[in-house]
Amino acid sequence: RFNENTVAKLWYFIKCIYFGLSAYQIRCGYPTRVLGNCITKSYNYTNLFLFQGFRLIPFLSELRAVMDWVWTDTSLSLSSWICMEDIYAHIFVLKCWRESERRYPQPRGQAKKPVVKYGMGGMIVMLLICIIWFPLLFMSLIKSVVGVVNRPLDVSFSITLAGFQPIFTMSAQQNQLREVSKHDIHGTFMRSYQSYPEAMQWLEYYMPEDLTIAELEGSSNSLWTISPPSRTNIMEMLSSKEQFPITVAWSIQRNLTLGAKAEFATGKKVTFLDDATKLELSLLLNGTRRDRVVIKHVFPRYLRAPSDSEAKPIEQLYKEKVYMSITLALERSHNNSTEVQEWWIVNQTEPGQINVRRPKHLYDAGLELYVFSDQVSPPSLGFLAGYGIMGLYASVVLVIGKFVREFFSGVSHTIMFEELPNVDRILKLCTDIFLVRETGELELEEDLYAKLIFLYRSPETMIKWTRDQKTK
Repeated sequence: RFNENTVAKLWYFIKCIYFGLSAYQIRCGYPTRVLGNCITKSYNYTNLFLFQGFRLIPFLSELRAVMDWVWTDTSLSLSSWICMEDIYAHIFVLKCWRESERRYPQPRGQAKKPVVKYGMGGMIVMLLICIIWFPLLFMSLIKSVVGVVNRPLDVSFSITLAGFQPIFTMSAQQNQLREVSKHDIHGTFMRSYQSYPEAMQWLEYYMPEDLTIAELEGSSNSLWTISPPSRTNIMEMLSSKEQFPITVAWSIQRNLTLGAKAEFATGKKVTFLDDATKLELSLLLNGTRRDRVVIKHVFPRYLRAPSDSEAKPIEQLYKEKVYMSITLALERSHNNSTEVQEWWIVNQTEPGQINVRRPKHLYDAGLELYVFSDQVSPPSLGFLAGYGIMGLYASVVLVIGKFVREFFSGVSHTIMFEELPNVDRILKLCTDIFLVRETGELELEEDLYAKLIFLYRSPETMIKWTRDQKTK
């Protein structure tokens, strides 16, 4: 129905206004001459601000000037036409300012009132300071007030020996990703770092909801199906004097729609085993050792997950700047076909500060990863927050600063054309050009335009034409 269609009613209303104005114009008759536009008929603050607003609209004044040149009979070239339009616009603005000075005169030798100085000057100072501090205040506001917590959806962890097939892979999801309370982080967790000022200072930037503890089961979720040649190669590398690397890798998945720059934040750490650990690991592989092997300082329990794709260990939270140790055990079993199946069991040597395990699983093997997630900006502000502080300074502050600098520098070069006491004669010359153009006297249009150009090229003539009548 028509009465339920908002777009149709709006279109009908606009058409009614259009036909009404058209009928009024036909009744009154079309003008025989067009001199300027309706905004430039009077010289006051209202017309000044309306005209300046019209010129600030991108491409509107340029489009109007070119279209007028195309559909108007004139002897001027396009460049001369644009020059003429710019001169007229500049003279109109000066005429508005001179009229305002005449209506509201300023007595000579009188100091500016504090209301004007602190009102206008103070507002400009505050505006410039806000522009300079905008990136810092904006990023701080996002993190402290309007930041959105982006908890991990999946936390994966793997261990690899010397670049071969991973011996341990495990991930934590849903119920295995535990949230912590304010009592846990402000009581138990932060109490353990009271004697570490660097760690306490770092923890002040995070809230309890930013911490997620990922419980990783100790048994690998896949069998260790290494080929016999590769197994022999590992044994030879462990027996040699060469360095033997062990690589731990982690991956944290977040909700990309909340504003993170990357869905996955990953990282890894490579550690070289000492000779004693290499020997114990070699005995574990050939079956002569049943005890677990302790791998020292390889487990980064505390991870920071920023909005980008790189998750790094939090060095401030590792006491004495060393990572945690883990134990490795190789389990074997025989299936119905007498085939040997092997899998690795990984366990941490010391529990975390916050106990999130259920009582019946308190002593089960496994790992606990403490993931601190950086808060992300809401989607409505993501287009600005994505630039970062340096990006905002480069794209916002420096660009605005360039425009502001134009108002404070180069003013001396424009004194000749800005400080004109009386612009009535120049304004009349411009309107005369418009008039002869409308009447079709194109030769006279060229002569008057040449006179206008000569006036701007001759400082002495410009002074005579714009001299205040009171000083004559």
